[in-house]
Amino acid sequence: MKITVLDGHGLNPGDLSWDGVKALASEFTVYDRSPQELVAERIGDSEIILLNKVRITSEIIEKCPRLRYVGVLATGYNVVDTKACRGRGITVTNIPSYSTNAVAQHVFAFILHFTNLVASHSASVHEGKWISNPDFCYWLSPLTEISGKTLGIFGFGHIGQKVAEIALSFGMKVIVHAHSEESFKKGLDCISLPSSKLSEISSVSLEDLFKKSDFLSLHAPLTPETTELVNENTLSLMKPSAILINTARGGMISEKDVRAALESKKIAAYAADVLLEEPMSKNCPLYKAPNCLITPHLAWAPKETRLRLLDIAIGNIKAFMAGKPVNVVN
Repeated sequence: MKITVLDGHGLNPGDLSWDGVKALASEFTVYDRSPQELVAERIGDSEIILLNKVRITSEIIEKCPRLRYVGVLATGYNVVDTKACRGRGITVTNIPSYSTNAVAQHVFAFILHFTNLVASHSASVHEGKWISNPDFCYWLSPLTEISGKTLGIFGFGHIGQKVAEIALSFGMKVIVHAHSEESFKKGLDCISLPSSKLSEISSVSLEDLFKKSDFLSLHAPLTPETTELVNENTLSLMKPSAILINTARGGMISEKDVRAALESKKIAAYAADVLLEEPMSKNCPLYKAPNCLITPHLAWAPKETRLRLLDIAIGNIKAFMAGKPVNVVN
């Protein structure tokens, strides 16, 4: 089958190999990026396409009658009109659970950034401040032990579970607000820890999650119910010392309300790997906001993680070709 990758640069900027996909194709083409107006033309008579952020609309589907399979190189698949694909008999797949370890790791990179202030202290040393200091040690602002602090987790899927597991190893208290009590219990069953440790994870109401968390980390999909979950009202519940972390979806927060909370010191800090609009717009309310740490949607991007994603994508294509598709989302 003819296979076309529409925006391969995000997954593979040159440090991975497409050979595993190429081996499955009669003809194989990779575009680093595809402007929306060229998408239908570049798909052409391809039967299989792979994409990450390129939008596949009903109009594009109508222009590509040979298209049989859309492989999204990510977990989220909102860029594809899955209903239109289903109507045309086009299979759509995604890549679930590939980035759990990497995203959980990034959450704690954010937490430790604020508690240990490694970068700012190293910078001060290289500015000569330790050389001129009369004492053997100094610190620029108070440091924090995370042991004993409360980590709140909104959403209790694979990433939320892994974050909880790591938090317990740091001696943190863990509180969770899951979609339901049943999903909370299922989440506990997925964590490979002794029951004595699992008993340290508590299910709480949404209000208590915001009120009690020293660190609050978001780990849920973007739905009508979670859109702008973090807003002026919920932010007002948080401790002034609390730090909010978002590695889930930019639309889960009101960016203007978070900026206002940072400027008025209603919360201590905000850390995010995702924004409502990506790449960032110069008009983003969080641009240059105080005590705001933003990374450019890279939590998923360690090489090992991207290699795992590519391997799953290849497996998805093979399963589709064998007539037994997996990870189907439509």
